[in-house]
Amino acid sequence: MQEKPSGTDLTNALEGEFDGDKKQNVQRQTDGGATMKQELVSDWMTREVITISPDTSLAEAHKLMTEKRVRRLPVVDHDQIVGIVTLGDVRGAEPSRASSLSIWEMNDLLARLKVAEIMSHRPVTVQQDASIGEAARLMLEKKFSGLPVVDETGHLVGIITESDIFRLVVSEWSKD
Repeated sequence: MQEKPSGTDLTNALEGEFDGDKKQNVQRQTDGGATMKQELVSDWMTREVITISPDTSLAEAHKLMTEKRVRRLPVVDHDQIVGIVTLGDVRGAEPSRASSLSIWEMNDLLARLKVAEIMSHRPVTVQQDASIGEAARLMLEKKFSGLPVVDETGHLVGIITESDIFRLVVSEWSKD
């Protein structure tokens, strides 16, 4: 019985960085290997994206992330993506629990701090007609766990995350 490829093997297969027998083995086990790499972002992305505006408070953004169980929120202004905020950004901007500020002072600070002050401006995006292989390579190179997906006019149409790519992998593996 052959072993399934490891996460590293699969990542490298998506990137096309293997050579020789190991690459052929991974490709055979993933139903051709190239199939996964050529799938389109638009077929696997999440289309119902939760967005916020630049003037959303930090506290509102954190609450929304917690309630909706998401780790990133694209920031949209006039139908254009202008930034992205991650759960790490939000947590990093919150006062430390070891702070000498009172709970009222902390809450006041959080209520006044806006997403525009902590978001990553001009986020890296991927086109909806890009391949999963291209999106995975970009995510690995930039060390991002998700990318906003845009159409040819730059409008946000979805988001592709590690979880979406894992869904593709599981789908391909279950075909065996």
